[in-house]
Amino acid sequence: MAPAGVSAGMRARTHDRRMRGRPPRRTPVGRVAQRAASADAGAMSGAPPTAGRGRRIQQHRYGLLLLSTIASLAVQGMVPASDVQRIAVTALAAAGVLLALRAADFAPRLATPAVAATLVLLALSVVRAVVGVIGDGAALVMNAALVAMGPPAVAVGVMHDLRASGRVSIQSVMGALSLYVLVGMLFAFTYGAVEEFGVDPFFADGAPATASRCLYFSFTTLTTVGYGDLIARTDAGHTLAVFEALLGQIYLVTVVSLIVSNLGRTARRPT
Repeated sequence: MAPAGVSAGMRARTHDRRMRGRPPRRTPVGRVAQRAASADAGAMSGAPPTAGRGRRIQQHRYGLLLLSTIASLAVQGMVPASDVQRIAVTALAAAGVLLALRAADFAPRLATPAVAATLVLLALSVVRAVVGVIGDGAALVMNAALVAMGPPAVAVGVMHDLRASGRVSIQSVMGALSLYVLVGMLFAFTYGAVEEFGVDPFFADGAPATASRCLYFSFTTLTTVGYGDLIARTDAGHTLAVFEALLGQIYLVTVVSLIVSNLGRTARRPT
């Protein structure tokens, strides 16, 4: 019969061999420590903390938004004015706003009223074409209000993308360009509304403020080209043109240049 001390030692060694083959028990403190270690490892590897939003970022189709705004410009500038043309312009503007709202990923309490307002304005455009109870000035104001919802939504969506991905992508560039085009369209509708509600013609030579002329004047002002063949006549027109020229120039030399110069670069994160 083996001594008691020898038997106790043998039992201890046998218990140690058995425990070596088992995984360690995970206590609550151990689980917290493991999560913290995983988070530290992710930070050291440079992975963005919001990488899980990658799928949602890919759904921000600023390319479609840019195409819808360019198509709206083409319809307004080249298609003769008619009821179908006016409905198409409003429909394209509504599509652009809905795409911008989707990209911004607003909370339902903000997105739902904006979507409802967009659909109401689109329905009013159809009613105007069928019944004709809405005047040209009111229609221009409605289109201006519709387009005005686009730039803030695009700005919020681009900022969400930059924060979530930590880098400037081609989607961010297209979003910035879409915002620029939407601003030009907004001023074009505003110029037309100023003539409809004003006493004097908007342009100095007495030319009617058609959709194509307003677009032409708006974008030559926004880009500070200034051909000089169309000039605002009233003080309100002069003031609006100054605001548009300042906004367009400052936006190009700051926001667009900053985004384009950092295309593809990953933001540095604190160590």
